[in-house]
Amino acid sequence: MKSTVIAIDGTSASGKSTNAKLVAKALGYVYVDTGAMYRTLAWDCLQKKVDIHDAKAVAGLCRRWKTRLECVDGRVRLLVDGYYPQKEIRTAETSAAVPHVAAIPKVRDWMKKKQRECVRFGNLVMEGRDIGTNVFPDTEHKFFLDASLAERARRRAADGVQENLAARDQRDSQRAAAPLMVPLGARVINTSHLTAQQSSSAIIADIKKRLKTDDTR
Repeated sequence: MKSTVIAIDGTSASGKSTNAKLVAKALGYVYVDTGAMYRTLAWDCLQKKVDIHDAKAVAGLCRRWKTRLECVDGRVRLLVDGYYPQKEIRTAETSAAVPHVAAIPKVRDWMKKKQRECVRFGNLVMEGRDIGTNVFPDTEHKFFLDASLAERARRRAADGVQENLAARDQRDSQRAAAPLMVPLGARVINTSHLTAQQSSSAIIADIKKRLKTDDTR
């Protein structure tokens, strides 16, 4: 039986992670945080003293990478040499390195293949910035979350993170490889004035309606 993939894309601090986790839990699907995979690569580059500004060096690390996917408690993790750097990938240093490695075309190609392998774990809720446009463009369940710049900055500040979101948006949308954009056929949800429960409920209702329609065909 073919796995169902729900793609949740969006801008930074738009609520992708929170909504994806709530949707996955409600439907009993496996949750995949693709951003964590890029963070893991960025962390490994820093650990191994690979210049994150050297595209060839980073791509070379990808080719030699000893990684493994595993699913624990309904969540997919990318292990490096058998280790999952859960805390390390959330440091400020790693966060600052992520946009640089994520913009490298060969890195995105590697990630796309690895992310597509996640279907072996079953039905997925996958969040990121290019899931509906690049990783699973054929899925019928595409959502794009956004919020005002002011609201997203407020959320970041509440988490104790200082980030130039306007600059990040520009980098994400203008990169040559798999730029951030609204996927064709995606439902756009502005979360500026919505609680996570409200936005996730809207996503779940939409998915159930589509799945019910598919069952009656």
